[in-house]
Amino acid sequence: MSQDVMTDPGKRPVLQVQNLRTEFRLRSSTVVAVDDVSLTVHEGECLGLVGESGCGKSTTGLSIMRLLPRIGHITGGKVLLGERDLTTLSEAEMRKVRGNDVAMIFQDPMTSLNPTSTIGVQVAEPLRIHFGTHRKAAAKRALEMLDLVGVPNPRERMDDYPHQLSGGLRQRVMIAMALTAQPKLLIADEPTTALDVTIQAQILDLLDRLREELSMAVLLITHDMGVIAGRTDRVMVMYAAKAVESTSTAELFEDTRHPYAKALLESVPQLTASSSTLLPTIPGQPPDLTNLTGGCRFAPRCRHAKPDCGTAEPTLEELEAGHLVACFHPVGSEPEPAADAPELAAPAPEPVADEAADEPAAELPTVVQRVQAVLGITLEPRPAEPPPAGPPAAAEPVGAQAAADPMSAPVLVEIERLFKEYPVRRGLGLGFGPPAASVKAVSGISLTIRRGETFGLAGESGCGKTTLGRIVAGHEHPTAGTVRIDGKEILRLHGAELRRGRRQQQLMFQDPYASLNPRMRVGAIIREPLMVQGSGNRRQQWERVAELLGEIGLSRRAMDLYPHEFSGGQRQRIGLARALALNPGLIVADEPVSALDVSIQSQILNLMKRLQRDHGLTYMVVSHDLSVLRYLSDTIGVMYLGKLVEYGPADDVYDAPAHPYTHGLIQTIPVPDPKIERTKEKAAVRGELPSPVHPPSGCRFRTRCPLAQELCAQQEPPMQVFGPGHVAACHFPLQPPTTLEPPPGVQLAMTDPRGDA
Repeated sequence: MSQDVMTDPGKRPVLQVQNLRTEFRLRSSTVVAVDDVSLTVHEGECLGLVGESGCGKSTTGLSIMRLLPRIGHITGGKVLLGERDLTTLSEAEMRKVRGNDVAMIFQDPMTSLNPTSTIGVQVAEPLRIHFGTHRKAAAKRALEMLDLVGVPNPRERMDDYPHQLSGGLRQRVMIAMALTAQPKLLIADEPTTALDVTIQAQILDLLDRLREELSMAVLLITHDMGVIAGRTDRVMVMYAAKAVESTSTAELFEDTRHPYAKALLESVPQLTASSSTLLPTIPGQPPDLTNLTGGCRFAPRCRHAKPDCGTAEPTLEELEAGHLVACFHPVGSEPEPAADAPELAAPAPEPVADEAADEPAAELPTVVQRVQAVLGITLEPRPAEPPPAGPPAAAEPVGAQAAADPMSAPVLVEIERLFKEYPVRRGLGLGFGPPAASVKAVSGISLTIRRGETFGLAGESGCGKTTLGRIVAGHEHPTAGTVRIDGKEILRLHGAELRRGRRQQQLMFQDPYASLNPRMRVGAIIREPLMVQGSGNRRQQWERVAELLGEIGLSRRAMDLYPHEFSGGQRQRIGLARALALNPGLIVADEPVSALDVSIQSQILNLMKRLQRDHGLTYMVVSHDLSVLRYLSDTIGVMYLGKLVEYGPADDVYDAPAHPYTHGLIQTIPVPDPKIERTKEKAAVRGELPSPVHPPSGCRFRTRCPLAQELCAQQEPPMQVFGPGHVAACHFPLQPPTTLEPPPGVQLAMTDPRGDA
């Protein structure tokens, strides 16, 4: 059956995909990446394509553009752009279509822009290629496009190179390139995934405006359900290369019918979600597309599954007018089965597929076998314990919130008047010559983190939050100030005392793949900290590795595999296991779930909460995702351009923010609810982050603040108290200040001990 849904009959279809099938032919198998997918996008309409990584949504976009890698082939179906079938065009004919009739915004603008060409040349290129426009006329049009997409000082930016622009500006340049020839169809593949929520909102507002002005059709590919709720007219949900639900956006969120779509929505951390219970998760892993066994592809992970789900594959059928679902037992058609409670015990080991080995050497002993033979120990997987029955709401509290009031716990981390600056040198840009200026990454921050709590640090990219986290973890040395952990000033430790001190705090990196040695097996990676610190003998170290794998929910077989043989979520678990190896008291987690699908995010967040409860961990979580921080954190700190602008209990900061910047960040969070998304103010924080080399005088946020007055440019605002433990630095706060004392460790006057503010 057609996978289209009802739309405005007065609008013409721009794109019609009919029964598309795309395959990747590997040496030993064939992956069906898109299987019998049909969709239609009309002029002026935005169709959202959503699903987990590997579901086929990006491959669908690349198939439409005919930009598949060499091993990719369209083996069935049609792609009609107007009346032309793009699958029948030669490569020479297709080059005339790309960038002219159909354009694409890629996920990573830095890898998509030519690093050797200026911005002006790249934006003008479509006009020169497709229309033969003269260089001066093309440059004039490029300048107009940069101004149209909101690039500040576009005439100056014309001569810049991609590396000289921020992530938000590079994405705007990509949009300008895509729109230069005014295409009929724009494919946006995760256009805001790597951006802060403030820049994301600006980019999406821009796309909405241009779509309306140019009557352009947009295919928006994303895994962010909040973006889908606020920006699309219709939605198609994909799972394991097939479409499983297709309807209007409002209908999908109000009456979700496919169990997978419903599970995706439930996995999203909500601002209103209780931090004392675990998030719902989707158990298991997506199927191996090289070895499909028949039946419903989601059945092994579905709590609605019945025996008939394993014998036949459901087709997309219309349940109500315009609402198509591929499910034998859709949500709402039968009594809802009782949901399993979120699992509080150690998770059952996940199956680990050896994805990379075409011909595994079965005759060679594995790492597990060698360890057992040499040390005389047995590493058997623990049997899976069935989770207790009952609804998710009945889950017992977890994490620091389950204990007594975390504000009464003893202080573990004390940060006092901390500064960090990076010199910018003259010369050839190679680090030679005297410093010409400095990047002011952290400027006079003082705060405390209590034992057993989760402290969330929020802010845009470039605000200094990662630098602060690396200083606390001992990976950076500050320019001035002190950091004490458990009463010891970690920056003054040396020798054996320093090595012992390093055990206390560990760093969980943002990119688990880049932080894991690709030449080492996972067992050796987790064991390495134990070897460096001389913790135990070989037998004890390998026993500890086996124990940690059980803690994070991976089988013992994972010891023998390399990092590239795991999914993103599994690699993040391995990074967490490595951080736990030395039994630290503090873990600094830098954007721990920013690169993961929402379904995998919820698994990692639940795992972090369970480990915190079991081991009494203290977390410092650095993130620009405020919905994640709201769910995890007891206390929130908000940074802007090196300054701490607001700090306090998470509920107080979110429910009654005092600083306009905090309020803007919260208002910009995409919410998976179309009614909320389409009525709230758009892009509450506008503009780009100023240069940290030359920050604005007075209040650093004043250049983007709707409440700024002359006083804000003349004086730096002092910290004021707005409630128990709640402070903010603003001349014109959103809440009335109180006469309460500031929280311990936070100074009301933030000054540089060297004399410059």
